[in-house]
Amino acid sequence: MKIVSVDLSTLSEGDIDFSPLTALGEVEFYDVLSPEGLAHVAADAEALLVNKAAVDEKLLSRCKKLKYVATYATGYNNIDLAACRERGITVCNAPGYSTNAVAQHVFALLLMFCGAVDKYSASVYRGDWKAAKTFSYMPWRTREVYGSTFGVYGYGSIGRAVAKIAEAFGMNVIVCTRTKPADCPYELVTSDEIFARSDFLSLHCPLTEQTKGIVNARTLSFMKNTAVLINTARGGLVDEKALAEALNSGCIAGACADVLATEPMAKDCPLFRAKNIIITPHVAWVPSETRQRLVELVAENLKCFINGNPKNVVD
Repeated sequence: MKIVSVDLSTLSEGDIDFSPLTALGEVEFYDVLSPEGLAHVAADAEALLVNKAAVDEKLLSRCKKLKYVATYATGYNNIDLAACRERGITVCNAPGYSTNAVAQHVFALLLMFCGAVDKYSASVYRGDWKAAKTFSYMPWRTREVYGSTFGVYGYGSIGRAVAKIAEAFGMNVIVCTRTKPADCPYELVTSDEIFARSDFLSLHCPLTEQTKGIVNARTLSFMKNTAVLINTARGGLVDEKALAEALNSGCIAGACADVLATEPMAKDCPLFRAKNIIITPHVAWVPSETRQRLVELVAENLKCFINGNPKNVVD
């Protein structure tokens, strides 16, 4: 089987072992390509593995031998599922590989925001502590998270992991999810309720037509002026202009984002100059252990397809 894998630099800086994939067939690796470049290298591929590259009707029309498309990700909104279905092409994603890393990043962001850790550390290296009159100084407000209400919007594997960590911090967890889980130990609330009641609201739902822009002027208006929004899911869940206005006006206290609507960040991104926001460049999933697990999962998916028993198929 001829396998074409693209977007290499989004997966590895030379620190990932791709042998689980190369053991399955003839694999050609390419970096990020233009649409035309992608169509050229994938023209005679039987399996195409992508991270963020668009697999659309125009591309598929030029890939006559293609039987299988996989994404090095859990999300698959870059793949035209209907066009693949029409051609009998199997599409698989990689669920669950980043659960622990993303959950970890949620609290890295939250604790940095609440503890002003970055600001105090920078202050020490500017020499402020050496010049201080007392053993401690407090120009930046910090907050305890214990006893606060932590909202989890979406209760998949990452949402579940985040809820457990929040509970371990002594936070009161509430959950909003489309499908009522049978085993959820936390209070289930509506979408409007979770915006209104959360001191910290963490997004963990997929980006769909129904969830696009769920954070908007209306829902932000429900939030406490002390509340903090955290988004490590998908940038499209948030109306960035509305969020910037809410931050700048003090409608909410702050936000933390690892994902944006346009990535890399657009030059005119309204959040870039917004007040009280921490932004990281979509790195929640990048620990080396996480990326190695991802490659192994993608390889296992492909192996199952070759053996006639595909798994993690996206319908």
